[in-house]
Amino acid sequence: MPTAPANVFRQFHWEPQPRAQAFVSEMTALVTSRCPGAAVLANRMKNETGTRLIDWLDHIAVSKSDSVRNRLLEIGFEQRSQPGAPECFVHEGGMFPAVVLGEGNVTRLGVKVESVADFAAAWEIHEPIQGQPLSRFRTMQASAGEGAELWVVERHGYRGYSVPQFDDAKAVTMLRHAEALRRRKRNFGTDAESFAHTNNLVDAAIADLGVDLTCDLFYAGEREFWMRRNRAARVQKARQDKLGLGWANHDHHTYRSSRSSFSALVALWEKLGLRCRERFYAGAEAGWGAQVMEQPVTGIITFNDVDMSPEELLGDFAHSPMPAQEKLGTVGLWCGLHGEAALQAGMHHLEAQFDWHALRDQLEAEAGVKTMDPFTTFPYLRQAFTEGERWSVDPKRVDRLLVAGTITPEQAELFKSKGAIGSHLENLERNDGFKGFNQQGVSDIIAKTDPRRLTAAMAPGA
Repeated sequence: MPTAPANVFRQFHWEPQPRAQAFVSEMTALVTSRCPGAAVLANRMKNETGTRLIDWLDHIAVSKSDSVRNRLLEIGFEQRSQPGAPECFVHEGGMFPAVVLGEGNVTRLGVKVESVADFAAAWEIHEPIQGQPLSRFRTMQASAGEGAELWVVERHGYRGYSVPQFDDAKAVTMLRHAEALRRRKRNFGTDAESFAHTNNLVDAAIADLGVDLTCDLFYAGEREFWMRRNRAARVQKARQDKLGLGWANHDHHTYRSSRSSFSALVALWEKLGLRCRERFYAGAEAGWGAQVMEQPVTGIITFNDVDMSPEELLGDFAHSPMPAQEKLGTVGLWCGLHGEAALQAGMHHLEAQFDWHALRDQLEAEAGVKTMDPFTTFPYLRQAFTEGERWSVDPKRVDRLLVAGTITPEQAELFKSKGAIGSHLENLERNDGFKGFNQQGVSDIIAKTDPRRLTAAMAPGA
């Protein structure tokens, strides 16, 4: 078996970054104290969407000076020039907005949204929008105060700060590919055929649009497909859309894969520009692992789960074929019941950034959406699933699992009559820019959501 590079377990060691957080918090407080519109937005985000302004920041723009430049370097930011922003600083060790140094005496917050036009409509703002509709970068001033401004930013696979040249024909081509990806057929005779079809659509889009824009369009379609199958997601999306925000606060997209399809899944993500980050193993009892991947331009992060052995963790399991196992674990059983997350089933969950307590309380009070016990309660990271959405299960899938001896006749009957948990919305709060995950907590929640445990709890006399 190919072995992993020696530094693979040390390369992505994330730690809280309180000094960088202090800078971001300081700039945010400055703008909200001087710009009334920013203060109103922050308040409504908290009270109406259970989110925090600081988690929606795309960038912070401040007046250039040696003192600011030196402070950024001291707290871990590095200069990464972008179109329209030669002095752009990013923090590779945490999840922070970029900091742009420029002329003038104004401090500006750039808030990321899925659509600037939606934000303008929701807030009845009539300022001009920079960038044509369907441009890869659009921005608009939303509010101004004394030396402080609030702007909204819409991006599609582009990290610059100047509006790129617009091409009418390419915009129409983008719509055509976005539609094809949204409408893609997810279920063929075999999963290999389904992956081949998806790869053909992605190849065609990349040829016309490039990797980064294709990635942006692909995962927008993935969120849309998942949301149709998850009520908690629809409730929260409507709350965020009321303020014109969309899903721009997404943190990561979680996929479950069978062993036989895992290398095909990773290859598809790599085609879309994602790169392997840290890996997880839940322990011999749990019997599953995960590969985290990230796209550096779009910021898309995927958490990819698969049944695996501890020996495979030490190899290049993301790229090596994984032979069948006699017994299915939690992840494999989910795929057996519902299909591949990248194909028939859709995502297991989307995790977005929230004010953890506010979201939990608001969802239950407003829509009866309950949240499971948190599986992470660190000061710098808090995570919990909403209660699982139960999906009906194709009887043919249940029969195949029964014949294979993976489930008992009693479990098979319950899966056919009651279905099985399919998806969640994940409530996540990050502090101090912490970019990692809680491996033990993830392991615990995976065990708690195993369909076999849930069917046992539902059985008569249980």
